[in-house]
Amino acid sequence: MEAIVAINAASVQEACGILGVSRSAYYAWRRAEPTTRDEQDSELLPLVRTVFQKHSRRYGARRIAAELSDMGHACGRRRVAKLLEMQGLRAIQPKSYKPRTTESRHRLGYSPNLLLEAEQPTSINQLWVGDITYVPIVGGVFSYLATLMDRFSRRIVGWELGQDMTEQLVLAALTAAIRSRGPGAGLIHHTDRGGQYAGAEYRAVLRRAEMRQSMSRAGDCYDNAFMESCFGTFKTELEMTEYQDHAEARGEIASYVAYYNLERKHSALSYLSPHQFENIKRPAN
Repeated sequence: MEAIVAINAASVQEACGILGVSRSAYYAWRRAEPTTRDEQDSELLPLVRTVFQKHSRRYGARRIAAELSDMGHACGRRRVAKLLEMQGLRAIQPKSYKPRTTESRHRLGYSPNLLLEAEQPTSINQLWVGDITYVPIVGGVFSYLATLMDRFSRRIVGWELGQDMTEQLVLAALTAAIRSRGPGAGLIHHTDRGGQYAGAEYRAVLRRAEMRQSMSRAGDCYDNAFMESCFGTFKTELEMTEYQDHAEARGEIASYVAYYNLERKHSALSYLSPHQFENIKRPAN
């Protein structure tokens, strides 16, 4: 027994030497009672981990703190960051934003950029922004995702995934948005200058819906930066590399869009989801 005690004492002395602390400080730490904050941290640790896992590593400290507050557990961002670090949890990191221009060499005509003089939207169905992005499929092929977002609430109001980047692709997203939202006359519909949005059939649907078509200026990718940023979020949080086939991509994207609209907290919306934000901002009848 004396030999074991001697070995333990030697181990403690060696460890203290490595860490640069005295043995008296080590034993004082051993005798210390846990503080109230320590006890609170012990309760918060599993909650932080649960929220982190629920959102598939998409939430960092700010959004987790907001969700804990919704659950009745007030906790600041710095404290959540510490609790994440203690558990070795790290959120998916977004890639830097690299805007891209769209090839728009067509002779269908361009609409003016109405956003240059428009006021910021103050309600839903005042401004929709749209775009198309590539979705990689195994074998070096692509599917194409067209979406329309309500600029006020960041809600994805219509989307379609197709195997060809055609006018029919964006038409499907537009008709889905009109069907789900029923917008009134005067809504601004803004996209880049891609030929899909300039087609006769697409423009006819916009006219029937009494929408005002707006397009980005030539070569100015920042005119549609909201959709570019949205696609960056999609690809980061879906950890999009290559899907096995078109059907798998459609299923994953459908699930994510529902999550994005109903659950994902947006910093620009005071850490509310688009669904929550629209409910709060809904005008009284």
